[in-house]
Amino acid sequence: MITRHGGKRFGIFSGALWGLDTVVLAIALAMTPFASFGQSALAGAVLHDVACALILLAYMAIRGRLTDTVRALRTRPGRAVIAAALLGGPFGMSGYLIAIDNIGPGPTAIISTFYPALGTLLAFVLLKERMAPRQIMALLVALAAIVATGWSATSESVEGGNAILGVAGALACVIGWGSEAVILTWGMRDEAVDNEVALQIRESTSALVYLFVVAPITGVFGFTLHALGHLSAGVALLAGLAGTASYLFYYKALSLIGASRGMTLNISYSAWAVIFALALQGTVPTAFQVLCCVVILVGTILAATSSWGELLPKRTATVSDDQP
Repeated sequence: MITRHGGKRFGIFSGALWGLDTVVLAIALAMTPFASFGQSALAGAVLHDVACALILLAYMAIRGRLTDTVRALRTRPGRAVIAAALLGGPFGMSGYLIAIDNIGPGPTAIISTFYPALGTLLAFVLLKERMAPRQIMALLVALAAIVATGWSATSESVEGGNAILGVAGALACVIGWGSEAVILTWGMRDEAVDNEVALQIRESTSALVYLFVVAPITGVFGFTLHALGHLSAGVALLAGLAGTASYLFYYKALSLIGASRGMTLNISYSAWAVIFALALQGTVPTAFQVLCCVVILVGTILAATSSWGELLPKRTATVSDDQP
C-alpha cells in the first residue's frame, strides 16, 4: 500500500517538474542567441541532456554510487537501459524535433502525448501489467483533454514543412518514448539496476550520442559551444536541473508502480506546463484550457489508481463524550 501511494506521488512530482522544465527551457530558447538560430530546439536539447548527465554524474559521485553504475553496465539489464536511452533520447527526441520543424509544436504535442497508450499496450504484452477498464477509460479521457488543450493553443502552420515527414517524426517519438519506459521497467527489475543507476546510464548515453553524433551531423555543435557564453545557457542549465529531478521521480515511479501507471502520471506535465507558464511567463490560460488541465490531472490520477476508493478521505473514529 505504501509502495503504491509513494509511486503515485513520485509520478505526479515527475509530471510537475517536467512541466517546469518545459517552460524554463522555452524561456531559454526565446533568449539570445537561441532566438535567432534556426535549429534552436535541437541545440537546446543537446544542452539540456548534457546538463542532466553532468548533474547526475555529480549526484552519483556524491552518493558514492559510480561503481554501481559501472557494474550495472556489465549486466544484460544494464545494456538494455542503453538501448532504452537510444530509443527515448536521440531517436524519440529527434523525431519530436523533426515533427516540430515540419508540422508545428501544437500538432506535435497532440500526437506525441499518445506514447503512454502505446506503452500501456507494450507493458500489457511484455510485462504482463494490467489496467482495469475504468483506468483505461480515465487515461483516454486525459489524452482527449491533452489533445483539446494542444488544439486550442495552436493555429500556426509551418511554411515549407513536409507533413509526411512531420507525422513520421511524431510517431517515432511515440514509439521511442513508449518503448523506452517499458524496457526501463524491465531492466529495473534486476537488483543490479535500480532507478538511479538506470537514469545515469540513460542520461549519459543520450548526452554522449547528442554531443558526438547528433550535434556534429546536424551542424549545431559549434553553435552549442557558442551559446555557453550567454545567460540563456544558464537558464537551460536550470531547466536541466528541473529535468533531472523529474527523471529521478519518473524512474522511481516506473520501478514502484510499473510502466503503464508511471507514464500515465508523467503526462500530467501538459497541465503543469500551463500552470508554470502562468506563474513564470504571465501566459493567462483560457477558461477552456483551465478546464482541460483539471480533466488531465484528475484523469491521470484515476488512471494510475487501481482502486478509486483509495482516493477518498479516510474516516477517523471518534469517541463520544458519553462513552466510558
